[in-house]
Amino acid sequence: MTAMRFGYLTASLTACLAAGCTVGPSFVRPKPDVPAEWSRTALQPPPSGHRASTVSTQTPPVVEWWTSFRDPTLSSLIGRSVAASLDVREAVLRIEESRAQRDVTAAGLWPSLSANASYTRQRLSLNTPDGAIFGIGPKIPGLPAGIFANPFNQYQLGLSASWELDLFGRVRRSVEAANADTQASIEDARSVTLSLVSDVAEAYIDLRGAQLKKSILEQSLATQRDVLQLTRQRWNAGLTTDLDVENAASEVSGTEAQLPLADREITLDINQLSELMARPPDALRAELRQARPVPPVPPTVPIGLPADLARRRPDIRRAEASLHAATARIGVAVADLFPQLTLSVAGGYQSEGLSELIDAASRFATLGPTIDLPIFDAGARRATVRLQDARAKEAAIDYARTVLGALNEVENALAAYGADQDRRVSLAAAVEASRNALTLARQRYGGGITSFIEVLDAERTLQQNQLSLADATTAVSSDLVLLYKTLGGGWQTPAASR
Repeated sequence: MTAMRFGYLTASLTACLAAGCTVGPSFVRPKPDVPAEWSRTALQPPPSGHRASTVSTQTPPVVEWWTSFRDPTLSSLIGRSVAASLDVREAVLRIEESRAQRDVTAAGLWPSLSANASYTRQRLSLNTPDGAIFGIGPKIPGLPAGIFANPFNQYQLGLSASWELDLFGRVRRSVEAANADTQASIEDARSVTLSLVSDVAEAYIDLRGAQLKKSILEQSLATQRDVLQLTRQRWNAGLTTDLDVENAASEVSGTEAQLPLADREITLDINQLSELMARPPDALRAELRQARPVPPVPPTVPIGLPADLARRRPDIRRAEASLHAATARIGVAVADLFPQLTLSVAGGYQSEGLSELIDAASRFATLGPTIDLPIFDAGARRATVRLQDARAKEAAIDYARTVLGALNEVENALAAYGADQDRRVSLAAAVEASRNALTLARQRYGGGITSFIEVLDAERTLQQNQLSLADATTAVSSDLVLLYKTLGGGWQTPAASR
């Protein structure tokens, strides 16, 4: 029976060596559980049909979505930020670390070869069997062969090589896991780039929105100062009361108080953009000081289908890579249950004297295989298999959770994009009505038909609606940035793909 088992083991090892066996489960790319289409609520425009931008299920551009805003300054800021960002540079270094670790693991597929040279002076104890037989002191001519001096010298030059035959794919599965870890690092870098690009776009849009609100305040302030001057003239002429003058002055002071807040928001946005570009605070002040319009959204935004998310979003791709690595590590654990066969060879020259070191008689060599067969480890190896299997199941759950979260993020971004557009349409109509109301109030006040309070109310309403419209305009463009981010666009940049 023992001979039969040994023969079976030998045959199995030979077959695996020839066929290259790889134990453990093979990775199968998961199929994301996503609906065939986006919800009707997200895609259906309002009955009024006044939205300036609509979405379609055409395939979206994966790279450089920010060019759809047609703002050269924004494109320049994003390009420079990706090139200078410390976070992106750190993420790229993590890719290099993963690739180096993969190369370290892959080296196990090949034999290792090393050379050595040594010199030792040794004395054998006379109270040991070796010393008692060979170590009789200084060498005396005429003594029988095999008796040498004690102490003695030994010189050695040699080569040694070893090779673990990957019979059951332990090293190959390790390389597979390392490759998946490398892919996960690449997706992490893409996520960093995606976040960076989105942060730059959002900060830039917010800056332009703050500058727009400041210009509205300055225009309102100029108008209010004109009204205050007119009111004082009417008061001097006895056509109005000092109450109207104080109300007009109060309106001017209230608007002046809002200007520092707008300046603070502008400074914060400029500093944020400077930080994203790895530059000191206020470094971009000269470049961004001049006010520009909020980048407008394009007429049509292609978003693709839900199934496209798994191919575009870096976090989903990273979750898939992590699942792949976890599956491969099950194979590594299973392979540890089987024997390991290592071939070793060593050879060279050994001599007591340096002059005869490279003589033919000084040669030595060893050659032979070593089989490491696990017999008892108190269940540690099988527990490792269960451990890796549990981690793979966790990775599968994380993948499903990531896909589900991505779907909800896109739906929420679509809802915000549509709602803010509808809000902007209503606010634009409100601004127009408020402007007309202010004109009528001034005419009625000039004709003595109404009080100055109605003029002030009309001015406040117009200013508030203009500021709200500016916020809505900024929000629409920011919503589009968020939508592109949730769709997973913008990560294929040179820094993340090297």
